[in-house]
Amino acid sequence: MSIIVEGQKGQRYLLMGNEAIARGALEAGVSVAAGYPGTPSSEIIENLSKVSKQRPIYVEWSANEKVSMEVAAAASFAGLRALCVMKQNGVNVGSDFLLHLALSGTRGGMVMVPCDDPGALSSINEGESRQFARLLEVPLLEPGDFQEVKDMIKWAFDLSEEIGNMVFVRSVTRLSHASGNVLFGELPEGRARAFFKHDGFILDPKEGIMSPAPVEMKHAFQHQKLKTAVERFETSPFNTYTGPERPELIVVTSSACNLYSREAIQLLGVEDRVGLLKLGTTWPLPPKLIEKHLRMTDRFLVVEEVIPFTEENLKILAQELGPQVGHKTIMGKRDGHLPMVGELNPDLVVNALAQVLGMEYKPAPEAYTKRGQELIFFGAPNRELTFCPGCPHRASFWSIRSVLEMDNRQGFVCGDIGCYTMAILPTGFSTLKTLHAMGSGTGVASGFGKLKPFGLDQPVLSVCGDSTFFHAALPALVNAVHNQSDITMVVLDNSGTAMTGFQPHPGLTVDAMGGEVPAVSIEAVCRSLGAQVRTSDPFDLQTTQTTLMDLIDEPGVKVLILRQICGLSPEKKMKKKFDVAVNPEVCLGESCGCGRLCTRIFRCPGLIWDKARGKAKVDEVICAGCGVCASICPAGAIEKVEFKEVA
Repeated sequence: MSIIVEGQKGQRYLLMGNEAIARGALEAGVSVAAGYPGTPSSEIIENLSKVSKQRPIYVEWSANEKVSMEVAAAASFAGLRALCVMKQNGVNVGSDFLLHLALSGTRGGMVMVPCDDPGALSSINEGESRQFARLLEVPLLEPGDFQEVKDMIKWAFDLSEEIGNMVFVRSVTRLSHASGNVLFGELPEGRARAFFKHDGFILDPKEGIMSPAPVEMKHAFQHQKLKTAVERFETSPFNTYTGPERPELIVVTSSACNLYSREAIQLLGVEDRVGLLKLGTTWPLPPKLIEKHLRMTDRFLVVEEVIPFTEENLKILAQELGPQVGHKTIMGKRDGHLPMVGELNPDLVVNALAQVLGMEYKPAPEAYTKRGQELIFFGAPNRELTFCPGCPHRASFWSIRSVLEMDNRQGFVCGDIGCYTMAILPTGFSTLKTLHAMGSGTGVASGFGKLKPFGLDQPVLSVCGDSTFFHAALPALVNAVHNQSDITMVVLDNSGTAMTGFQPHPGLTVDAMGGEVPAVSIEAVCRSLGAQVRTSDPFDLQTTQTTLMDLIDEPGVKVLILRQICGLSPEKKMKKKFDVAVNPEVCLGESCGCGRLCTRIFRCPGLIWDKARGKAKVDEVICAGCGVCASICPAGAIEKVEFKEVA
């Protein structure tokens, strides 16, 4: 059982932010939850899936974010409450459908939870989902602490049903993955009944068809819905002010920046000089509430991540209210008080606040700071980004790189999003040469593969994972086959969405709730499209390299599936295939002439350099026993034997 269903009403529990979102959805009576895994959002669906046997809820990991939105929308059209979850990039994937859904409207409450990643801690961009709320013209809410994370979800469902449209509730990494105390409310009983009414008057939002047409009329309805939302925002319990009645300065903030701002004001000891306006309803800004606080002082500092979204909206509103409230100075990112990129933290907010107030502030004694720097640079070991011990991707990229070097025509690989993204780094032998969105590796490769008439004679390869194959690479593969592009697509199949926690995908026989479902064969799909398909075990370097060398010279679209389960997967964890060791009598160390190929180039963390002996050795604690290193040692010094468990 999980604490999110075992917890009792009126009791406080320590929850991760994503757990609080899941609990809030359950308290709101959610019936359907769908999403696509992506850090920092994944744990929301994970937690709901764990309780799907105890609560009347259907939970789904969809093929991609657009499909998850469509699944959730269908539930809403049938009168059920539905939750849709993804990271910030996923909103881009689903934006086509969202633009239509915002006009057609919803019935049962539908809440979208995009989880942004300021600082790109687990992403290759720090894109903003807040912009989509303005683009779609739907309400945007941002919780400012962990209690609000839960409570705001239920409030958002109520608001969605009142206005007949979806509502955005945005989280960020430091809310989703940090933890705080949360007071539980009541879980509703009973199962909601679904029924889709569709034979009423065409424009009847409750019984007519669900469509954005006629657009001009539906757009007018949408604006009326937004106006109703703003009226609710004026009295929202999630907009709060603390501080003096006539402050020198008001800090305007939202989301995790609320926590940083509160700490900064306390650290500077300026509670009697500075007010804090914490906004939970950040788009559209409620004009009466804003006017009230604009009258309190002439200077404002907006603290937010990443782009100056609230700052710019506040400036627009302040200009419109100028005749009533006079000129106001609104500071933040645009004037350089706060950085335009990356995460914020209490130190950055303290520095900005001190600068605005004309104060001097030293965050720590000089000796303390110096000692911290010494520990960072000299006390802790350097840990570079690398594939895990026994990761099949290391073996895959070793073979891909080796084949392209042997081919000697400057072939290249178009990359994709997943653990294997690290192949732009030395851990993947710097193999990837382009890297963009999910599925873009094969899409870009399909473009390169049509450039032979312009003199491009380099072999063109792409890589994608098994989950990404179903998410976004399939349309690109269809495009390449239809247009007869000359490419080799390598599917790195490690049997799960490994990067985000081994969530299932359509290629597996289990769904999000643990039920048995039919797997969709990647080989069969590719063959049905007309591609030439081969499969290999990436740990078998010789077979993999021979197969790939043959494929890159074949015309048209070829697909090589490199299938080996992830070394950290629940099925494989703590299980070894081989006992691996370095024979010190055979290892020649620096005298080998290989340039320490095993530890300097192959760089598996399970291989280490024994400086005292001048030889390589295996770290038996972390070695996963894949045995690939035995195939790459030119001296044959790395030996492997079948692993036998001790009884």
